[in-house]
Amino acid sequence: MTPEIQIFGTRKSSDTRKALRFFSERRIKTHFVDFDERAASPGELKRFAQRFGVAALVDRDSKRFVELGLTHAQYSDERWLQKLVEDPFLLRIPLSRYGAKLAVGVAEDEWRGWIER
Repeated sequence: MTPEIQIFGTRKSSDTRKALRFFSERRIKTHFVDFDERAASPGELKRFAQRFGVAALVDRDSKRFVELGLTHAQYSDERWLQKLVEDPFLLRIPLSRYGAKLAVGVAEDEWRGWIER
């Protein structure tokens, strides 16, 4: 049995909807974790941070980032991870996972590689 694709994001996000649509159009089963209903777990975020670095997870262009006045924030990686767990709307979404394979943001080329195997 092949593992299903996990997508983390919010339904309000056009990028998250784009990811869900990408897999739906290809009849690939997904498990959607909506940050509006459940925050990201520290363990899950650490997995992405280890692969891409914490800075890659922070959406510096998000409205929430600007609202919180974080433009000049100089936090440690641990503090950023804590902030991302507390406020998932600071994350670049969607986060997607297929087994041990991970992607941040809209990564259609990466996703194609996952489903072609």
